[in-house]
Amino acid sequence: MDKVQSVLQRLVNKFSDEDTWFMIGEGFLKILAILILSWLMIRFGKLAINNFLKIRTRTNLRMVSERREATLVKLLENILTYAVSFIAIIMVLSVLTINVQAMLAGAGIVGLAVGFGAQSLVKDIITGFFIIFEDQFSVGDYVRIGQFEGTVEEIGLRTTKIKSFTGEINIIPNGNIMEVTNFSIYNSVAVLDISIAYENDIEKTERLINELLVTMPEKYEELVAAPELLGVQQFGPSEVILRIVAETIPMKHWYIGRVLRKEIKQVLDQHGIEAPFPRLVMYSRQGEEQIRNKESGRQ
Repeated sequence: MDKVQSVLQRLVNKFSDEDTWFMIGEGFLKILAILILSWLMIRFGKLAINNFLKIRTRTNLRMVSERREATLVKLLENILTYAVSFIAIIMVLSVLTINVQAMLAGAGIVGLAVGFGAQSLVKDIITGFFIIFEDQFSVGDYVRIGQFEGTVEEIGLRTTKIKSFTGEINIIPNGNIMEVTNFSIYNSVAVLDISIAYENDIEKTERLINELLVTMPEKYEELVAAPELLGVQQFGPSEVILRIVAETIPMKHWYIGRVLRKEIKQVLDQHGIEAPFPRLVMYSRQGEEQIRNKESGRQ
């Protein structure tokens, strides 16, 4: 009981000392200044990031495409917030006379152990950052990654989600992305093979198709230029194959291919250009023997 009273008495004496209250007030002001400075750094840092990207859009400095600006801004803002907050916490702990060096040493050991156990996670995050930073592909792009092909639904720091043509969502760890084929960056090309029968006039058919192709850009804005008839591609068993190529905006070559086939079919039907049909040649061994017998009898 006497020990408790003596401890309480020392506390009362300590807090009644002016120096103690001066130290508390000084520490409180330091902590308040650290918090205010941290808030200002985060706020002005975010403004600087946004202003830098706005200036970039007005100049020829192209670091990322506009499609990825929002994602990159959010990522940089989060990194800035985490970094400044961590430094602020360390400074506050130092003001409270807590041994920060020992805590950092312990955290370093724990972080090293976690790092060895989570190498794949770290690899995914680093790869995801470079995918976003380098604008390798964007949300809405049609890509092929390994055995998966489809539209990019979401890009995160750890995983990427791709929606296939039939509706499945494929979730791929970013660390496993080694090669990417992006079909949405540059213009696409539609390649059509049109078959006509051997009996048709090839020059007339080419003239009709060329007259049609010239009018296509006026009807379909997906075309970059008028489609081009290359000529005879090859000879089939019962048809002559003509090849047509058409440059379209990204990912519209399938649609333009279907439209051109329809338009060309209608024009050829209007001018009597027949489509090829399979030919069947009947060979009779008995008939051949009768012909041979007749020829031998004449001789």
